[in-house]
Amino acid sequence: MTTEYTIETFANRDEPVPLLTVSGSDDDPAPSDSPRSKRRQLKKVLARSWTKGRPQEPQDATEDPKPELGVGLQDRLFARILQQIIPSEDMDSSASVADSALADKGLVRPSFSLPLMTSNFRRFNARIGVVFVFQNRMIRLLSWRVPTHTWSFLAVYSLVCLNPYLLPILPILAVLLSIMVPSFVVRHPPPPTTLPVTSYHATGPAIAPPPSVKPVSEMSKDFFRNLRDLQNSMDDFAVGHDHIVNLVAPLTNFANESLCSAIFLFLAALAGALFLTSHLLPWRAMFLGAGWLSTALGHPSVQRMVVSVHREHVRPQERRAKSWLTAWIENDILLDASPETREVEVFELQRRSGAGEWEEWVFSPSPYEPLSPARITGSRPNGTRFFEDVQPPGGWQWSDKKWTLDLLSSDWVEERLITGVEVETEGQRWVYDLMSDDEGSEDSDISTGRRKVPAASSLATKKGSWRRRRWVRLVQQTPIRRVAVNRT
Repeated sequence: MTTEYTIETFANRDEPVPLLTVSGSDDDPAPSDSPRSKRRQLKKVLARSWTKGRPQEPQDATEDPKPELGVGLQDRLFARILQQIIPSEDMDSSASVADSALADKGLVRPSFSLPLMTSNFRRFNARIGVVFVFQNRMIRLLSWRVPTHTWSFLAVYSLVCLNPYLLPILPILAVLLSIMVPSFVVRHPPPPTTLPVTSYHATGPAIAPPPSVKPVSEMSKDFFRNLRDLQNSMDDFAVGHDHIVNLVAPLTNFANESLCSAIFLFLAALAGALFLTSHLLPWRAMFLGAGWLSTALGHPSVQRMVVSVHREHVRPQERRAKSWLTAWIENDILLDASPETREVEVFELQRRSGAGEWEEWVFSPSPYEPLSPARITGSRPNGTRFFEDVQPPGGWQWSDKKWTLDLLSSDWVEERLITGVEVETEGQRWVYDLMSDDEGSEDSDISTGRRKVPAASSLATKKGSWRRRRWVRLVQQTPIRRVAVNRT
């Protein structure tokens, strides 16, 4: 007994295993008992189940359909690892605003997926060639590779600068001359050059098919050229980004506050002056001169001349100009040398024991006055038991070495509109609670969490169970240390 082995018999390991679904159909032939017919029927079922549910992309009639490459096992494994490293909620939070706006329009963008990113990159690289072609043409134009082209560009630029109302015509001319005329020439090609023809006559019907923009194939030279240009463009962007950051950041991030303050004042004055005098400036002549100057700097001869002039005349004067600018900034720009300071307070609370002696209770940020919410609800005061445990607020540090007793107790009592207390004007400046005759024991009130609020009319001169005094100390802002960020 022999078995036939064909190419279709072996499964591709890179392809996902298809789901085998057997469903009846009127188009399928009747089942047969022969091995060959069973093999063919199984092959049709596998093909139908493999193509079922997969999105079909429209293909050009002139392009041969190619089988799609499936997602490899390594890609799926790497995607699972990334999902564990980068949770989906963290990735979705950065684009929540954009996704919500798209969701309102009925559009939902997919989350991060390595196979999808790989497929999108391949599609992107197959279609990005037109951008690199435009980039290369602009480089050749501005570097004077063909001088007649550059002179023509300067002529058009000068015409538009002197007559700005011609600017809307440029996109229309670009569509006519760059897209439609070449497409017409493709459909109406000139006759063969072997015939004695002196001119081109676009007469008669179209004899060639219309041109179509197609993505390059993945194994073609254009695909790898796009990869090369994309690689170089990414490197150019990274180098340019780092150069701009190194040039602009020291002038704008206030690392040198004197220099950045001077630049800020200069830009603010310039903005005010332009707001008042911009309508008087010859903007046409300015744009015309800037365009001609920037285009002329692309000429190799002009570049060599500029480099030699900078080396011989400008570079020797740079140090003198920098020293003059530094001296002017140091003399005219005055900054606050001392950091910001503020006063913080803490209240020393003492409680009278059953023997009539005052005991240290807590150092609290609030005075714990009789009509405070904490006293009304019967809650204990918040704070620390020891003076040394009192810490400055977050982002601040102590400016003084020790605490100072506030001798003006009546002032902070009046500022807080505290009633039912007695202020000590001499001595240690304690502020005592006044206990009414109908007020119960303070100890039982705190333990049970219930306390009767004394009426203002029933307050007597008898001192209560609590007293407090205010301590103050100066703090200053803590310098924030720079956190090193590793760039990858």
